[in-house]
Amino acid sequence: MSLPQLPTPAKLIAGFFVKDKALAADIVKDLQDRLGPVDMISAWLNFDFTTYYEKEMGAPLSRRLVVFKKLVEQTELAAIKRMTNAVEQRYQRQGKRRVNIDPGYLLPERFVLATGKNFTHRIYIGQGIYADLTLIYQKGAFRVLPWTYPDYADRRLIDFLTLVRNKYMLDLKQLKD
Repeated sequence: MSLPQLPTPAKLIAGFFVKDKALAADIVKDLQDRLGPVDMISAWLNFDFTTYYEKEMGAPLSRRLVVFKKLVEQTELAAIKRMTNAVEQRYQRQGKRRVNIDPGYLLPERFVLATGKNFTHRIYIGQGIYADLTLIYQKGAFRVLPWTYPDYADRRLIDFLTLVRNKYMLDLKQLKD
């Protein structure tokens, strides 16, 4: 028999992409106001893996990941996704988004993103939101899955998430000490 146990607190990450990089400082401030201080932030990466967002947002698009200091309960992900949707709406102009924000969390064994779209590998977590198992950590490295978004399968993003995981493992050690 398996016994219920409390889940490990997660490292919160919000990826976002924009056409106008000048919006980034305000977006990060809005996220900080709601989620707390930033721990790490990635370099800008080209978001050129799909043209799906170009009609709404234009091109070229650039992606950045923001990592937060405070560890969160995994059960908070649905509410965080709904909050980031509200931030997206705040930046809309003429009914079109100027930012797309994808919150997720990192654990020692996986990286999970939140989405409002159901699919075969996604698990419903409440409030109209699904958890997308995006990457798994096995044998000392992140591994992509057949459904991993191409930008999250990119080596530069995986390298950044590996740095985040290293920092997170130190955070967890400090919690235990």
